[in-house]
Amino acid sequence: MDALDHASLLLAWQETAFATGPADRPRAEAGITAAYAAAGLPAPGRFVWVSSPAEGARAAAALTDAGGSVRDAVRTRPWERARAAAAAELGPSGWAAAWARTGAPLWEQTSSLVARIRQGLGDEELRAATLDAVLGQHDAPWLALFDELGRLEPLAGLAEAARAAGWWWPRERAVIVCERPAELHRDEPGRLHRGDGPALAYPDGFALHSWRGMPIPAGFVSSLEGLTPARIGAEENAELRRVMLEIFGYDRYLAETGAQPLHRDETGVLWRIDLAGDEPIVMVEVVNSTPEPDGTSRTYYLRVPPGTATARAGVAWTFGVSEADYHPQRET
Repeated sequence: MDALDHASLLLAWQETAFATGPADRPRAEAGITAAYAAAGLPAPGRFVWVSSPAEGARAAAALTDAGGSVRDAVRTRPWERARAAAAAELGPSGWAAAWARTGAPLWEQTSSLVARIRQGLGDEELRAATLDAVLGQHDAPWLALFDELGRLEPLAGLAEAARAAGWWWPRERAVIVCERPAELHRDEPGRLHRGDGPALAYPDGFALHSWRGMPIPAGFVSSLEGLTPARIGAEENAELRRVMLEIFGYDRYLAETGAQPLHRDETGVLWRIDLAGDEPIVMVEVVNSTPEPDGTSRTYYLRVPPGTATARAGVAWTFGVSEADYHPQRET
């Protein structure tokens, strides 16, 4: 597969993983039926459509006349056979390389999204019910891997369902199938992020609010009008304090609190913000040497480990090297 085809394949599975809007119900049901057939099972007698993983988990916990879960037969065992065959052919290093160029780029974002959804269910029984679900669109990392290896055919039904719907719970005589999100908002690194509403929302109102991947209460950002350093310092929740700091602005906070730099050199300025009940926030202030279109130079505050002692060490850390090994030809 050439580079262009590889990029197109990854993009297609990325779009599947983070797709929003109504499910393609006929396509999803056809894919699930094909997955049952591939497992040697009769077609499910009925499809129960739900509007969110929360509703799906409740339905799965309450559905008593659909027989037991057939997830192992429909998803786990076909998955394991495909993986074992590919790993045997490629060897350990080849398998690892294939995963690194296909599934891995999607894995962190999808797995963290799945974890947040489960966390958002709150009730332990409902969270447990999601363990019997096939993740549909959120299985995209593995499906991308098998697709590139040309081994998607045994998993074709699973792939078709993933392209058309969200999570689904396979039972002997029925399947519970979840709609995709109505809205999904992420920042550049792929974390859930939105300030003026839910970052993730399903049609039934199940929603997650988040700021750069950090859970926040509904309406939290809008409640910060008139935010002051004193209010930031008074917030007991350390995670919410960090969100408040970012929204308030590190530069503004440093100026209004009269903070003094820890260290200054040709690479930047090292700052430290001490917060009660939390590790200190240590940042290096750097100026981008490449001017903006209007001729100005943008200033960045880069978080670095709390034990950082010099600005140069902080900048070096952001590049993944030691202070001694940091020798930039040109600062950017």
